[in-house]
Parts: sequence; C-alpha cells; structure tokens
Amino acid sequence: MLSLRKLIGRPINNITAAAALVALFSVASRFLGVVRDHILAGSFGAGAELDIYYAAFRVPDFIYNLIVLGALSAGFIPVFSEMIKRSEIWPGEKEKLVRLANNVFNSLLLLIILLSVFGVIFAAPVTAWITPGFSAEAKAQTAHLTRIMFLSPLFLGMSGVLGGILQSYKRFFVYSLSPVFYNLGIIFGALVLVDFWGIDGLAWGVVLGAVLHFAVQLPTVWSLGFHYRFLLDIRDRGLRQIAMMMGPRTLSLAVSQINLLAMTALASLLDSGSLAVFNLANNLQSFPLGVFGISFAVAAFPFLSENAYKIEELKVRFSATIRQILFFIIPASVLLITLRAQLIRLVLGSGAFNWQDTILTMNTLGFFSLSLFAQASLPLLVRVFYARRDSLTPFYLGLFSVVLNIVCAWYLHPYLGVAGLALAFSIASIVNFLSLWIVLYFRVGSLDLDKILVSVLKFSVAAIGAGLVIQILKIAVWPFIDMTTFVGVFIQFSVAASGGVIAYICLCHLFRSEELLSAIAIFKKRLSVKKVKLADQGEARGL
Repeated sequence: MLSLRKLIGRPINNITAAAALVALFSVASRFLGVVRDHILAGSFGAGAELDIYYAAFRVPDFIYNLIVLGALSAGFIPVFSEMIKRSEIWPGEKEKLVRLANNVFNSLLLLIILLSVFGVIFAAPVTAWITPGFSAEAKAQTAHLTRIMFLSPLFLGMSGVLGGILQSYKRFFVYSLSPVFYNLGIIFGALVLVDFWGIDGLAWGVVLGAVLHFAVQLPTVWSLGFHYRFLLDIRDRGLRQIAMMMGPRTLSLAVSQINLLAMTALASLLDSGSLAVFNLANNLQSFPLGVFGISFAVAAFPFLSENAYKIEELKVRFSATIRQILFFIIPASVLLITLRAQLIRLVLGSGAFNWQDTILTMNTLGFFSLSLFAQASLPLLVRVFYARRDSLTPFYLGLFSVVLNIVCAWYLHPYLGVAGLALAFSIASIVNFLSLWIVLYFRVGSLDLDKILVSVLKFSVAAIGAGLVIQILKIAVWPFIDMTTFVGVFIQFSVAASGGVIAYICLCHLFRSEELLSAIAIFKKRLSVKKVKLADQGEARGL
C-alpha cells in the first residue's frame, strides 16, 4: 500500500520511467479496447448497426478533440509547467496556478456546453451530411445516438484539464489510469446496457466511460491543492496566452478531424459495414501507437517544454525518445503485417463477424500498418514544435497532408474499397512525418540524425529477419494444428509471434543496438536494487 501511495503521490522525473508507466496503462487500456471491439464485432458484426455507432461517435469526438486537446497540448501544459517551475522558487506563485487552472476549467466547460447544445439541436442535419450513403432510417438512428453521446465531451473536457495538471506535475500514474476506466464504461455498456436499451446502450456506455475518466483523476488533483472555484476571467494573462497558442493547434486538429469526417462520409458510400471495418482495423493498429508512440510523446512533453530552447538538451531528449519509439514500433509493424489474418481472427472472428468481414479488415489493417513508423513519430515531432511555442507549422503541414489524404482516398476507394481509405491515410501520414522532420531539421538542427539513422537501420534489418522467422514458423506449425478452430489459430499466432520477438531481440543484440542494451542495463539495475532491498529487509527482520 505504501509503494502504491508513493507511486500516486510522487512525480516521475525520468522520461523512460514515465513512458514505461504510461505505456503499461496504455497496454491495459488498449487491451480493454480489444475486448470492447471483440464484444462489438461478435454481437453486431461488420454491418449497419456498427456503422451507425461509429458514425454517431464521430461528431461528439470532433468537439472534444477540437477544443480540449487543442487547448491542453498546445497551450495549457507548456504555460502551466513554466508556472510550476516559478512556484518552486517563489511559493507565492502557487495561488496563480490555482486561479489559472480554475479559469481554464470554467472557460472550457462553458465553451463545450454551448457547442454541445448546438450539436444536440442540429444533430440530424450534421449526421446526415457525414453519412450521405446511409438510409433515412439509419441517419435518424445516428442522430439519436449522437445526441446521447454529446454528454461525453462535457466530462472528458473537465477530465482533460485535470489530466493537464497531472501531466504538468509529472503525476503520470493516475493520468494513465483514466483511459482504462473509460474503456470499462464502454464495455459495461456493450455487455449490460445493450440488453436493456439496445444500441442506445452503447451510447450510454460511452457517457459512463467519460464520467469514470473524470472521476478517477479528481482525488489526486485535489491532493495537489487544486480546489474548484467559480472563476471566469477572460482578461487573465495566462488564459490569453493559452488561447493564443491553442488557436493554430485547434485549426490543426480541426483539419485532422475533418479528415476523419471525410473518411466516414466516403465509407458510408461503400458496402454496408465498411465504416465498421475501417474503425476496427484502425483500432487494432492504434494498439502499438498508443503503447509506444503516444506514451513516449506524452511522457517527453513536459521535459521538452522545459528544455525547448536549450538545443543540446533538446537534441539529447528528442534523439533518445524517437529511437526508443522506433525500436518498438518497427518490429510491431512487421508483426501486424505478417500476422494480421491470425490477429483479426483471434480478436474479432466470432459471433456475427464472418469470414468476409475478416478479409476486408485484414486488407485494411495491412495498408494501415505501412505507416506505423510515421504515425508513431508524429505525436513527438508535433510536441517539439508546441514546446517551442510554434503551433502554426504543424497546422499548415497537417492541412496539406489532410488534403492529400482526401484526394488519394477519393481516387482509391472505387478500386480498393475500404482498404483504399487506409492506403490513402498511410500515404498522407508518411508525407506529414517527412515534412515535419525536414522543417525541424532546418530550424533546430539535425537533432542527432546520424545516430537515429544508424539505429533505424539496425531495427529495420532485425525486423526483416524477424519477419522471415515468423513466416517460416507459420508454415512449420500449420500441418500440426486445426486452423478452423480458435485454439489452432492461437497456437500458430503465439509460436510465430514469440519466435519473431526472440529473433528481433537476438539480432538487435548482435548489432549492439544501444536501445536494447540500455533496456537490459536498466532491467539489471532495477533487479539488483530490488535484491538489495529484500536483503536489507531480511537483515532487519533477523532472517
């Protein structure tokens, strides 16, 4: 219990340790997301009902991403982190922190309430616009679910401010716990509420998840001395600074969300279930993205903000973090590409989810996986710009990539169907990644590019070797198992994946990969420290 209290109450000042903690809970959250998708796919299949659910989710999610994430990622955390450093020198500054937190909380809440009311009133025409291929009945059902789900941005908005405070204070434990509770709420809706209210239960599950996301963070924020006050001062300097910084970030998120709306509209014009397939495949590829790409970026952001203009420190932080991300994400891409059929059959292939749904999802996931390296790197690259108070550049480059995505999707979807949307997404993600890196290179310097390229070469060769091992093991195991059963598919997947991971680690060790050797050294150090503590405890007890 004491160690748990320390974990909750103490800041984490090491990027790798913070990222590991965020990643651990991201794994738990993503695993619950897999369970959620398994339940949804098994209950509804890739058909009209899941299309309606995902379409209804899109507009409330648009509001949350546009307002809350824009304010927090671009403005609140950098400004708040800087004020925290000042408050450590001058204790009198703590009151300004409390005032700013309440001011941002109330301002965001008021804005989200106004937008949600607007969304509820105009749900029917808005959802009809993003689902042109739906029937009249499906459009009406989508609008109904959208109105219910508009409760979720209210709680997620409040929770976002609490999460921003916790990140700024480097209290990553509770912050990382909140997405787990969010998915638990959605799963409860799928398992329990659907039995009472039908597909409406899915929407109420989303609302329940948002409430839990907010509630789990509240006690820790309270313990940091932040109590609620009804304060709304638009003349406050900190609030204005955040508002100025969030403007371009909000526009950047807007074009990204418009991109998703466009993909929703195009998917609605395809065969029934295409929107469900697109989202299910996207959720599967998001597992490694959340665990590695976003976890490291979230953990690194406060450190990047503190050292944004110290080029040498920034170079060291950025180089180490991007190499750690790619060390994990490159082999994850190979695993997804080589074992995507087995993974989809294990995760989604039950109940109403048939073989045709599996093939469509498999092809879509394959095209998504091509750009995993770029997608995983983008959160970190963008945060470097935000840490340096530049949110315009990611906006302009993001706008270009979104336009490219929509154009490519428009031309590809008649030939490749829903898989064409995934291929277009990958093309645009890679272009966005390259453009951000090039601009950063000319503004800040190489950021240790030579060392990064050497590491990536090692990862890539090792991953290709691992992919070959996976293919060999798949063929070797196949004659001895029944691939028509869950157990047979699971055995093939487990043997091939385990062999691939072992091959990747061995090859990285052979190439003297700094990232692998560093991880091994950290593990050995922690293990030795644990042994010393156990020995000390034994001596203290007279053992």
